[in-house]
Amino acid sequence: MAHIQLSNVSLEFPIYGAGKRVLKKELIRIATGGILKNDDHRIITVKALNHLSLDIPNGMRLGLVGHNGAGKSTLLRVISGIYEPTGGTLAVEGHVTPLLNMMIGFDESSTGYEVIHIRGLLQGLSPKEIEERMEEIARFSELGGYLEMPIRTYSDGMRMRLAFGILASCTPEILILDEIFGAGDAHFLAKAKKRMEEMIHSSSIVVFTSHNMDLIRTICTHVLWLEAGSVCYFGEAQEGIEHYENNAV
Repeated sequence: MAHIQLSNVSLEFPIYGAGKRVLKKELIRIATGGILKNDDHRIITVKALNHLSLDIPNGMRLGLVGHNGAGKSTLLRVISGIYEPTGGTLAVEGHVTPLLNMMIGFDESSTGYEVIHIRGLLQGLSPKEIEERMEEIARFSELGGYLEMPIRTYSDGMRMRLAFGILASCTPEILILDEIFGAGDAHFLAKAKKRMEEMIHSSSIVVFTSHNMDLIRTICTHVLWLEAGSVCYFGEAQEGIEHYENNAV
């Protein structure tokens, strides 16, 4: 069964050349929300995650809440294997499907079909699996002949259709979600929402971040409230949302 366990996980980013002025340090603190520290060489380090210990078992739908820079997206990237912890250990059982930056692999000169191949490989699909899903992806995106054209000719809504059409062809075991819906007409957004609900329902574990508390309530069984990379609350969703809304400054 799917399972995620973080034991005392920390993640630090060195910021080179930013240690000469207090103003620079303050701007970095505001921008990142992390904990800042200096070493002997005047290098500022942002501690994006601070000794997190979490157990995310099969069946959990975990919502991440907190202000911008609290560490939510960083945690999603650690679980997805994009960032490696600088301290502690992460153990993941099950295949992770991250829906984070939907536009990765979108080369302006590539056609829609070429982007499908690139994004499919990034999602862990084999060339054979991509070919088998090509018709389904083309049908879901509703882009028709535009799939033969370069991405530079696409509107934002068309790019979203293509990106989500590729993602919607996956059957995730561990689904990692950031706030992903942007441009798109009402018809396609309704279809995308329905497919997303199906993916969430069929996934063994979902880890999701959003500033929309109604969406967190709908999707999640549990909530993790992060501030400056540290845990303020980890537990049942409704209680966590109430605690966050009543106490977050």
